[in-house]
Amino acid sequence: MDSARKGPAITARELTKRYGDVEAVRGVSFEVARGEIVGFLGPNGAGKTTTVRMLTCFLPPTSGTAWIHDLDVRERPRDVKRILGVCPQEDNLDPDFHVLKNLLVYGRYFGLPRRVVRDRALELLAFVALSDKAHAPIMALSGGMKRRLILARALLNEPRVLILDEPTTGLDPQARHAIWDRVRGLRAHGTTVLLTTHYMEEASQLCDRVVIMDGGTILLEGTPQELVEREVGRTVVEAWNYGEDFLNFLRALPGRLEELGGRLYFYPQEGDHIERTFDQRFPQQDRLIRRATLEDVFLKLTGRALRD
Repeated sequence: MDSARKGPAITARELTKRYGDVEAVRGVSFEVARGEIVGFLGPNGAGKTTTVRMLTCFLPPTSGTAWIHDLDVRERPRDVKRILGVCPQEDNLDPDFHVLKNLLVYGRYFGLPRRVVRDRALELLAFVALSDKAHAPIMALSGGMKRRLILARALLNEPRVLILDEPTTGLDPQARHAIWDRVRGLRAHGTTVLLTTHYMEEASQLCDRVVIMDGGTILLEGTPQELVEREVGRTVVEAWNYGEDFLNFLRALPGRLEELGGRLYFYPQEGDHIERTFDQRFPQQDRLIRRATLEDVFLKLTGRALRD
């Protein structure tokens, strides 16, 4: 059946979570289409993980609800979990079992025949490039290997929807790119992916759409390119070690100016000739003229960086 005729893979309506007087998530609503990769981008404490925990039936909403493939997470949590794969933020592998055994034991929770679980486990170890570590103890794995194993475990039940909570936090660039390659590989199988991240590059590289969160609310959503071009334009001027003359000069130009951590960020309305202008007026000024990113979008929206 044409996926365009199906309902969304994920639907959230006015999801709210309160802890006493604190609202961790404040009435968020969104949809994720089947086969889409959507990233929730925001700093720690934005409400991303709380939202994920409500979607995966680990945390009941205070109000509002969500559906995974038309299954209500409040009314049918057992059915929801059967079609979900979850890669949590924390390392919760069992240190008492070797790599393959971790997958075999986990697969039994879904009531799958032993032979099916073993075949899938071996296929997934190959998929995440861990076949040569099948009988290695968990403690012998690097951080990147553990994250890849957790990803393999999340795929054992052949989920329709995969949820990745900060999948590459704490990993070096090589390990991070290895995870990205595996997530991209899932797209060919039509798997829907929702991931949370505070890495701008991760959201830009992997996601069809990005949802920017802060303070428990959704600020913006759209494709990475359209968010950047719509909110800040194509060009950013970063400057440091600046004086009052340079600051006043920028204030007089058409555009938006932000100051953060001893740096200036200027988003000109017209960036085509900005470098020549600076060369003529302030040739000695420390500066960098670069393409705008999702980090700049977040800075514009909140006045602070993604990773304060």
